[in-house]
Amino acid sequence: MSHLQNIVKISALTFGLTLSSIATADAEVFSTNITKAEVLAAQQAWGSAIVNIGNTYDDKGAKEARKLAADIIDKTYAYDLGPVLFKPTLAPLPVNIRTTEKGALSYFVGGDTAFPSDSGFALKGWQKVESENAAIHLHGTTALTMGNVMFTDKTGNITTVDKTWGYMKDDNGDIRIILHHSSLPYSAP
Repeated sequence: MSHLQNIVKISALTFGLTLSSIATADAEVFSTNITKAEVLAAQQAWGSAIVNIGNTYDDKGAKEARKLAADIIDKTYAYDLGPVLFKPTLAPLPVNIRTTEKGALSYFVGGDTAFPSDSGFALKGWQKVESENAAIHLHGTTALTMGNVMFTDKTGNITTVDKTWGYMKDDNGDIRIILHHSSLPYSAP
């Protein structure tokens, strides 16, 4: 191989490496995929919302708490896109599954005769809500989580529930709940 051929090969290799580093150095990435960070932020926001609804109830009364809860449900649950699979912790038959926004609102703040057992889960004075995930599955614009949520009341007592959430990223890039299943852990006799 001649000296000139070696120079051409080295120049071509150098040119190729330079082009590939230029092409990837500061490339802007666009992705509609849901991320772990977005899921964790959605869980944190949900817990803060539960505390905020209760504080609003204590400070401003049932009417203001109901308005706040309706706004939070509208923004965090995807009822406007279709039925949400929502099975609250303390919801009895025959209204234990809440596929409508009306059913979710009643669970969180009570006051709806169609759901006579609802006393308002978010009105119980929770001071802190923490999520611990056993696993998070990310699938494009949707995510599933399963784990526990710990609710701390005004006296420091902690109630732990088993929680499964399904999320989707909507067309605006907002993370919305499409599945919410909650139950009390089994206690062996």
